[in-house]
Amino acid sequence: MRTLGNILITGGASGLGAATVDAVRAAGGTPYVLDLARPAADVEFAQADLADSSAAEEAVRTLAERAGGLDGVVTAAGIDSCGPLGEVPAKDWERVVHVNLLGTAAVVRAALPYLERSQGTVVTVASTLGIKAVGDATAYCASKFGVVGFSRALAAELAGRVGVTMLVPGGMWTHFFDDRTEQYRPPADAKLNQPEHVADTVVFALSQPLGAEVRELVVCASEEGSWP
Repeated sequence: MRTLGNILITGGASGLGAATVDAVRAAGGTPYVLDLARPAADVEFAQADLADSSAAEEAVRTLAERAGGLDGVVTAAGIDSCGPLGEVPAKDWERVVHVNLLGTAAVVRAALPYLERSQGTVVTVASTLGIKAVGDATAYCASKFGVVGFSRALAAELAGRVGVTMLVPGGMWTHFFDDRTEQYRPPADAKLNQPEHVADTVVFALSQPLGAEVRELVVCASEEGSWP
């Protein structure tokens, strides 16, 4: 297994991103966080809105130069705006796609020169809802289906140069659901994963030796409702 080195994590202030910060550090790597909010962890941090591709790319370059290079990128940032298509404001719907899909592409684009030098690894974070669609989630499903296509095409494009792992997590107990109305929150007895368990699989993907890649990784609770 390879040492982790410098790992840039989007959305590293909360949820899966914050859990990945802890897991990377525990595995001997050095996490660097890109987020709108400042992380509680004492890590190098750059603030950027992933809906602004130019700002996201500049933040990546800032962190990469501060680190002296990157060995991995984890695109854990993500948002949602639930509801029927006709009831979700267009700007809210489009922001989900901007952050989840276009933001992912912007971050990877900016990180590529550094990752090619280190022969590093990208872990994109899709979703079980990037493979199985449900109602009242058109923006989220569209964005995560896009991440699936982007990740698979990226793996083909970068084969032999940069590793690409697509992580497909099921639901997790995070603050992701906090701002939803009651009907779109998981019930108290929902079967969801803990984010730290999923973060361990991210470290596993990042730790693969040169020439070996985990191409796609589905991680969900054993009774996950959205998989298969």
